[in-house]
Amino acid sequence: MTPAGAERVAWVEPAARLPLRWGHYRDRVAMGLVLIIGGMVHLQAASTTQLWPLAVGTTAHIVGWLILPAAAWRRLVPVLPSSLVVWLLLTGPQSVWLVSVTLLCWLIARHRPWRSFLALGPVLLYGVAAVTLFREYAGALVAFTGVLAVAVGSAWWAWALARPAGSIRRPSP
Repeated sequence: MTPAGAERVAWVEPAARLPLRWGHYRDRVAMGLVLIIGGMVHLQAASTTQLWPLAVGTTAHIVGWLILPAAAWRRLVPVLPSSLVVWLLLTGPQSVWLVSVTLLCWLIARHRPWRSFLALGPVLLYGVAAVTLFREYAGALVAFTGVLAVAVGSAWWAWALARPAGSIRRPSP
């Protein structure tokens, strides 16, 4: 129960409260997410004869981090570790556990509280399972698709953990 005269205020993402110099919050989140994941996927198309995906994927990945609406340091910190993870994913399905580093970077850039870092657990567990299940590079597509699904689910779980308990219920009219 809320005291008389006090109204519940809907929870707002911490990053959504930041003043933006350009663009709109939702547009920048959508573009950043598409570039981060798209760059990661595009880079995986590289081979010894196809080197352009390395440059294009890395550039898209970095630009995606830089346009996310967040405090400046929260956009800059993820660039190097996440880009390194994207390159290390070229080694095959044994390295999908490293996607937890990229998810950690996402949680930092999205201003998530410490309790939401529990969401890293499923990605790490999937990575351990992927090491035992997918020993050959032929299983990379299945391993990468699975870790993407687990990481997206974990990011939503982290969002749910970030919300204060009082904001989950809708206020009575």
